[in-house]
Amino acid sequence: MRSDAASAVAERYRRFARDEAPGRSALYADWAAGVAGDPATAGILAHIPETHRQPPLVFAVTRLLGAPEVPFAAWSAWLAAHADDVVAEASARRLQTNEPQRCAALLPALSTVEGPIALLELGASAGLCLYPDRYSYRFRGGPSLDPPDGPSAVLLACDLTGDPPLRLPEVVWRGGVDLSPLDASDPSDRRFLTALVWPGEEGRAARIEAALDIVADEPPRLFTGDASDPAVLAAAAAHAPAGATLVVTTPGVLPHIPRAGRERLLDALRRLEAVWISIDPPGLHDAWRPAVDPDTWGGFVLGRDGEPLATVDPLGASVEWRAGAAPRRG
Repeated sequence: MRSDAASAVAERYRRFARDEAPGRSALYADWAAGVAGDPATAGILAHIPETHRQPPLVFAVTRLLGAPEVPFAAWSAWLAAHADDVVAEASARRLQTNEPQRCAALLPALSTVEGPIALLELGASAGLCLYPDRYSYRFRGGPSLDPPDGPSAVLLACDLTGDPPLRLPEVVWRGGVDLSPLDASDPSDRRFLTALVWPGEEGRAARIEAALDIVADEPPRLFTGDASDPAVLAAAAAHAPAGATLVVTTPGVLPHIPRAGRERLLDALRRLEAVWISIDPPGLHDAWRPAVDPDTWGGFVLGRDGEPLATVDPLGASVEWRAGAAPRRG
């Protein structure tokens, strides 16, 4: 059975080395290819539960624990010497990438909502995407926006095509739901979030650290629970203040929820008195109205209440405004 698990690890890491790491992190491509070709290393990682074996999570955990950023042979030797610690830490952690840059992709949809806004994010991690009003934006092909008190330490640059509405929202309450919320003021959680940045991604760690400082100064209300449970969603939403428009965001979280839970969540969102803003792959679900064709909507789709508004980079590097232009299937 363990050899079967090791074979599954090898295949998973082979796909990552081939399809995901190239062009983003040469070091992670090297490590993943090495795991795929080394049964001993794959065997160590096979002791981690399957749902916690994602290459970005495992690699981040090793770096969190002190692994050097060196070629595979030296990294695998370090792993072998620290195998028990890595297995334990990876088993306890989740892939909780928290990229404030996503706010640049969310902003066009948020700009369509009249304030004041009560903002509730599902899969919030440490809540870095709950502060779109506290960041500065530089849209290449569009405007520059700063908070009223001046430029932010978090600067989000984004390529823009089209002419969406763009303004900073008036956020009066911030909340998030996560299976294991992270604390922006906790040194261990901060180190973990920056460890999740892939080697070679310039500027991301500094941006996350600056956003963590903003969040730590005025923490959001974070709820521990499974957001696909309607009772958990309703309980969190009930804390939003009267007189504010409740806006629920799911920026890239739905692909990580099993299908049954995802459908349960989509049904609960339809029944909730709230605006729902999402960033999802075009073919992930059938909630789009009108339907979108994955062949003509590249990247991810930014939507409001299921209406497709724009094609966006899932981490917020680009926005192509397409409101009203969604092609129908068939």
